Amino acid sequence: MTFFPVGKEHDMVDKPLILVINCGSSSLKFALLAAGEREPMLSGLAENLGQPESRLTVKQNGGKTQRPLANSGDHHVALGTLIEILKEQNLLGSVAAVGHRVIHGGEQFTETTLITDEVLAEIEKCNHRAPLHNPPNVLGIKIGREELPNVPHAAAFDTSFHVKSMAPEAYFYAIPMEFYEKYGIRRYGYHGTSHRFISMEAVKVLGLDPNDHGIVIAHLGNGCSATAVHNGRSVDTSMGMSPLEGLVMGTRSGDIDPAAVLYIGREDKMSVDQLDNLLNRKSGLLGLSGISNDCRTLEAAAAKGDERAILALDVFVHRLARYVGALAMSLPRLDALVFTGGIGENSVLMRKKTIARLAPLGLTLDEAANQRMVGGEGGVISSSKSPIAAVIGTNEEWLIAKDTAELAGVVA
Repeated sequence: MTFFPVGKEHDMVDKPLILVINCGSSSLKFALLAAGEREPMLSGLAENLGQPESRLTVKQNGGKTQRPLANSGDHHVALGTLIEILKEQNLLGSVAAVGHRVIHGGEQFTETTLITDEVLAEIEKCNHRAPLHNPPNVLGIKIGREELPNVPHAAAFDTSFHVKSMAPEAYFYAIPMEFYEKYGIRRYGYHGTSHRFISMEAVKVLGLDPNDHGIVIAHLGNGCSATAVHNGRSVDTSMGMSPLEGLVMGTRSGDIDPAAVLYIGREDKMSVDQLDNLLNRKSGLLGLSGISNDCRTLEAAAAKGDERAILALDVFVHRLARYVGALAMSLPRLDALVFTGGIGENSVLMRKKTIARLAPLGLTLDEAANQRMVGGEGGVISSSKSPIAAVIGTNEEWLIAKDTAELAGVVA
């Protein structure tokens, strides 16, 4: 197999490097960061894995290179290709540790954790709680340890930020206790690494008292969740036992009356797996609009008067504002609402529509500031002093790298 350089070769770098891996069912996202640095030296995505159109894209030095992966490349081929790229650029020898994003860590993992065989076995026990996400996460760990066996590997869990601090009244469902005891049915919450990063960043950016503040974070992308954070700790969140609960998302329904699901199943004679597919892959913005799960596409269609696109966006905003209001009631007071994620960081329209619905909380919009906050720009978008509305870009890769470096004893 022939590999082509994606950037200039490096002399051996003078800082240890942390490789961050986020393995999905048909994708592998990666970033390489120097210890202590926030921006990656290179990053990218291998996608359509297992398909003839599988490819790997690397972003580096302000440019982008894309190449096909041989033989309908799978996860092994994708990570092997990345390893070859690091070798070509004299970077592989400086990789001191690897951090893996893992969606579900159950109740036992409340912190980023160094991976041993025993830890990996415990992670695998959580697979049934996140069957769409955890198995590929585990696969990424196994391949990563095969390819880089001589460096420490760590797992950063999406659930840990919430599981660590939510009170029982926030995470229990009102069903017979035996289902919690037998199956661990409870609210776990997700996007925890993003919410943890934003909770730290908001204190600095907005000048909040680190020991006395309350914020609601809206992480909005193809997957969406909102979290109430009190003094740096998650106290309530919109996602539940799985990432399906809560807000309207790209293809996920979010909240729905369970009786409606039972009715659909009986009337259309749908299996449990078919209902799972309906709610996770065919609903949300895609299901409502019949056009796309992409907010940008729907905003363009809505601007042209497409009624279903308008409806999809309105339902999205209504649900989001409703959750922000509800989550604010889990806080002593609301100091700030922070938008993050692809939609949160870039959609002027969705932020405007959401804040308009939150007037009862005292939020008012600075139109000019809101217009400026796109393409990586962040800052305050409200004219109100309290609560504040702001846009802050998330950086999950940096936080995973930071945790991993600390656990592995890597010094910048």
